[in-house]
Amino acid sequence: MATKTLRDPERSDKSDRNGRDDPRDAMIEGLNEDLAGEYQAVLMYVHYSAMLTGPNRKELRALFQGEIGDELGHAQFLADKIAVLGGTPTTTPRPVPPASDVRQMLENVLAAEKRAIADYMSRVEQAEAFGDLGLKVNLENQVADETKHKEEVERILAGWESQGG
Repeated sequence: MATKTLRDPERSDKSDRNGRDDPRDAMIEGLNEDLAGEYQAVLMYVHYSAMLTGPNRKELRALFQGEIGDELGHAQFLADKIAVLGGTPTTTPRPVPPASDVRQMLENVLAAEKRAIADYMSRVEQAEAFGDLGLKVNLENQVADETKHKEEVERILAGWESQGG
């Protein structure tokens, strides 16, 4: 029978010996939430790129497929950091929202990118309070990547109506 380790994210008691929340466990839990978001992004980009139709299909497919590598890199970084902290990286993605058309795909992608930015900003603060400045810098770099993704989708959506997309 396997026993749960002190850093197991599924452990029911997440406090230290003095009854306080263990900041390491809180960090692992937050990073696992972020990891689930990165898995969702990979699946979303793969799925949506396959489901694209219409006159902008080729360009949007290239955009979506171009993001997969970034998201996989983010996922690998998060999984590695969770393991270093003594946790177990999740293997469960957030659900991919369905999309009935290309505009809905873009809106779903935009919402996911905005959530990733907000989540990472929270994690940056958490990493700073935790005292892991290397993690803080890496998370800030991921915020910069996600912001570029968000801005690109915003620009596409801004011209969508005028182009008849």
